[in-house]
Amino acid sequence: MVHCQMSDLGHVAGGAETVVRALLDAVGPDGTLVAYTGWQDAPPDDLDGLNDEEQRIYVEEHPAYDPRVALSSRDHGRVPEALRIWPEALHSGHPEAGVAAVGPLAGEITADHPYDDAYGDGTPYARLAEFGGRVALLGAPLETVTLVHHAEAIADVPGKRRVTYSMPITVEDERVWRTFSDIDTEHGALPYENILGKGDYVEHIARSALAAGSGKSGPVGESTSYLFDARGLAEYAVGWIEHTFQAGRPKGLG
Repeated sequence: MVHCQMSDLGHVAGGAETVVRALLDAVGPDGTLVAYTGWQDAPPDDLDGLNDEEQRIYVEEHPAYDPRVALSSRDHGRVPEALRIWPEALHSGHPEAGVAAVGPLAGEITADHPYDDAYGDGTPYARLAEFGGRVALLGAPLETVTLVHHAEAIADVPGKRRVTYSMPITVEDERVWRTFSDIDTEHGALPYENILGKGDYVEHIARSALAAGSGKSGPVGESTSYLFDARGLAEYAVGWIEHTFQAGRPKGLG
């Protein structure tokens, strides 16, 4: 699974296409490449914050999510969109947490992505760890490691913060608005601010995992890049979360 920030790599002849080709060369014909896509043109999470006319326009006219044409979120960089439209790419079909994949395991990784609890068990993120995959950050900061959200989802800790949001999807050839339920990945599923202050919890957990030997770093282009063992990172993150918030009470960094 790749996270890439092209601007930090320096000039790359051919741009995102070159990066995808290089990654496919690196994993080889037996390897599978995955990227978190999201949805650039998703409707606002809080439709209730709009006036009546704006709400009406979204409810009546916003297209249903279609991973074949829906652009990947700009926040995730250029590589996910390049992979989404790559020949023979498959998509997991979730409008917010969806991934695109190319390679022999693409079908298994993207199959049956649950609409609710989209980062937990039975998701592409769980399968990435189960299949012994790796997470590569090419110029991307540690705070972009989406697999930490999988650890949040499966950690045995009470009182997780959750969100609901609605998006239009297609069900039996009909456009319908569906309400989705998931952990809060924007602010964090747990009160990390009580432990880390204003520090980014995903970055903290990823950096701690590096220090514990669950990953390594090195130069790629003009930046420092990282490579994690997905299972090791997920297990470390689950352990950190459960230890820190055991019985719902912060225990310190440990």
